[in-house]
Amino acid sequence: MLLIGNGRVVTQDENNPYIENGCVVVKDNLILEIGDTQELKRRYKDIDFIDAKGKVIMPGMINTHHHIYSAFARGMSLNGKPATNFIEILEKLWWRLDKVLTLEDVKYSAYVTLIECIKNGTTTIFDHHASQGAVRESLFTIGEITRELGVRSSLCYEVSDRDGKEIMEEGIRENLAFIKHVNNLKDDMLKGMFGLHASFTLSNDTINKCRESIEGVDAGFHIHVAEGIDDLYNSLNRYNKRVVERLFDFDILGEKTLAIHCVHINNREIEILKNTNTKVVNNPESNMGNGVGCSPIIEMMKRNITVGLGTDGYTSDMFESVKVSNIVHKHNLSNPNAGTKETPKMIFKNNAKIAAEYFERPLGVLKEGAYADIIVVDYNPLTNMDKNNSNAHILFGMTGRSVDTTIINGKVIMKDRKLVNIDEEKIHTKSRELSLDLWKRI
Repeated sequence: MLLIGNGRVVTQDENNPYIENGCVVVKDNLILEIGDTQELKRRYKDIDFIDAKGKVIMPGMINTHHHIYSAFARGMSLNGKPATNFIEILEKLWWRLDKVLTLEDVKYSAYVTLIECIKNGTTTIFDHHASQGAVRESLFTIGEITRELGVRSSLCYEVSDRDGKEIMEEGIRENLAFIKHVNNLKDDMLKGMFGLHASFTLSNDTINKCRESIEGVDAGFHIHVAEGIDDLYNSLNRYNKRVVERLFDFDILGEKTLAIHCVHINNREIEILKNTNTKVVNNPESNMGNGVGCSPIIEMMKRNITVGLGTDGYTSDMFESVKVSNIVHKHNLSNPNAGTKETPKMIFKNNAKIAAEYFERPLGVLKEGAYADIIVVDYNPLTNMDKNNSNAHILFGMTGRSVDTTIINGKVIMKDRKLVNIDEEKIHTKSRELSLDLWKRI
């Protein structure tokens, strides 16, 4: 057993939202009880105690759309003219990178990304992978590292037609093999989804194959939807349908499916997403960085669509994405109130709701019976902090680098900013060596 106490506990549990001097009792991998520190220390004697020393104790962050494979692009310079639109960004950067990744590159991309997740308080990720030159065993390789480092994960491989039939079919096989493998494991630390790249890189025949191959398999799709305007134009020009309409006609949508981005969608498509109970994931930093526009998430949430928050590989710091989500919709709609209520709901309620489609116990909340995914944040509020304003303190006062301790599934992964039983420097040295070699191959 383990006690984490003497801190300000922000539970994200509506029935017990805040405890000024609180403590969380962990038994095995679950939260057993939450309450006053002195009371719980009196009742649970001779138990390991992590003293938060007045810091904030809160649920670990969930990232519902990440790209581990993008890690080695950091700092990379490419020859040629800079990309001027989203398709050129894909062609000149990401589609060149994923072709030359080896399984060892994939392995160390996972190592360094997951280390950043741990250090920024992200305890669960939904990753969307691509390594067109090393498809086979890629998900299994990432899965081994997620289990080694102890980060709760859902993984998928993006199927696409852009590199030919053979690689497309390998992507289908990798998704299916991995999903069946993790379903048989029945381990709530590792799950699988069926990855699809995007409508504009998938033919009708390929979508049909993917839809047929997943029948009888307990998993949904994880796909980029109308991220750039070209995805919409492609669907209209080739199929006389908008992107969401096309995916609906192929039965890709549904309660276990993640529709990522949904920037260029209209009211009819929003209704389709709502009626199919499809989950949407917004990635504000990536959308701004790629210049693709701002997703109409305010309107979607008005219609009770579950919209979560991800990073699209832009960062592993969900605190950072919370800050951007809060302001981008204000800017886009010229409305200072836009995003104020929606952002906390996205990160704390809806990301947990998305995770609940795959993981058996509650995540993103500190309450009895939930998984013990807990972070301690080094934050000393300069104004009063209570149940009514704790999310404002998270928004304006905290960053991922403020995370002091990370506990996942009841296991201490980082304590006092030091990773436990993880040789961070050795991993980063190898990562730098591999990335330099990869840059030469692009």
